[in-house]
Amino acid sequence: MARTKSEKPAPHRMSARAKTAKKPVKLAPPRAPAPDSIAVGDCVSLMRAMPAGSVDLVFADPPYNLQLGTRGLARPDNSIVDGVNDDWDKFEDFAAYDHFTRAWMSEARRVLKDDGALWVIGAYHNIFRVGTILQDLGFWILNDIVWRKTNPMPNFKGTRFTNAHETLIWAAKSKSSKYTFHYDALKMLNDELQMRSDWTIPLCTGQERLKDSAGAKLHPTQKPEALLHRIILGSTRPGETVLDPFFGSGTTGAVAKRLGRRYVGLERDKVYAQAARKRIAAVDAAAPENLVVTKSKKEEPRVPFGLLIEHGFVSAGDYLVSPDGRARARVRADGSLALRDVTGSIHRIGALAAGAPACNGWTFWTLERDGVPIDLFRREIRKRMGAAAPA
Repeated sequence: MARTKSEKPAPHRMSARAKTAKKPVKLAPPRAPAPDSIAVGDCVSLMRAMPAGSVDLVFADPPYNLQLGTRGLARPDNSIVDGVNDDWDKFEDFAAYDHFTRAWMSEARRVLKDDGALWVIGAYHNIFRVGTILQDLGFWILNDIVWRKTNPMPNFKGTRFTNAHETLIWAAKSKSSKYTFHYDALKMLNDELQMRSDWTIPLCTGQERLKDSAGAKLHPTQKPEALLHRIILGSTRPGETVLDPFFGSGTTGAVAKRLGRRYVGLERDKVYAQAARKRIAAVDAAAPENLVVTKSKKEEPRVPFGLLIEHGFVSAGDYLVSPDGRARARVRADGSLALRDVTGSIHRIGALAAGAPACNGWTFWTLERDGVPIDLFRREIRKRMGAAAPA
């Protein structure tokens, strides 16, 4: 039987609860952090928002996964050591820690320039796992550095050696990366001795250590500025950008600003981030002329010996003499030397005169007629080349 208009089914009525129910809110992806700023949030998500190949160096001080247990470390009098018991250092198991490490390191690799590098620091709890994952992702290890602490925390239980060092891994993005390394600048920093891979630097103490309102350590693992000074000075150039995905109390940013570098800090804890902003704001950047570092000879312009002839410092027919004065080699117009019946470059003839497999002719030969080492002429030509270079 057909229904009349009045017999049509009543329209479906939404319940009051259904009317007020909200659709899931879709959060906007995080914005890419700007240079010289600190972004608060998850470092992996924040790095995903950053453009690929946008930073020159990554310094990472990730959670160590110390596995201290619920009570932590105890002194002989049973008082608890003010160590690392924060939630950010706790992981369910090694698999969870490895997953986290692979996630942040993959993003760090993506945002790193092809000729960039990464430094990561850790202790025996985590550095071996970190190193394995680092190599699995394609990084090329350049050095491991032992940071030897002059004032380490004692081993209160007396069951192990005092843990007096941490390990840093320095790695290029790939085996073919032309990474930055200011060898001569670090040598100068070390009283003109080659910088070794064991660094003796005290833990962060005194005025450098940030404190909270109660006078306690603000951050349990604040790194000393001396450590970051060596890293940033040695492996970046002024104006380049350093990314720190675990920014903490802002040591990386403070040193980067002082050395004329840009920084990007990622930090999940708002309290740490605010303290870091205040700390960095108080830092004075060094003047550009004070940031010039001692250059490696490899970075200086190449000067062929023939240029000395073209510039009139040496003439064809002049003689060069060996340090002991026993060998005299005649200069020819094409920049070669003749010694007895053999001709060749200043290096080849220098090796022959010295009876050695190889020789640096620039430091071996002296111009006989006025007793000037030929390397002084090379330096003068380099000065002229520098003056002629565009600003």
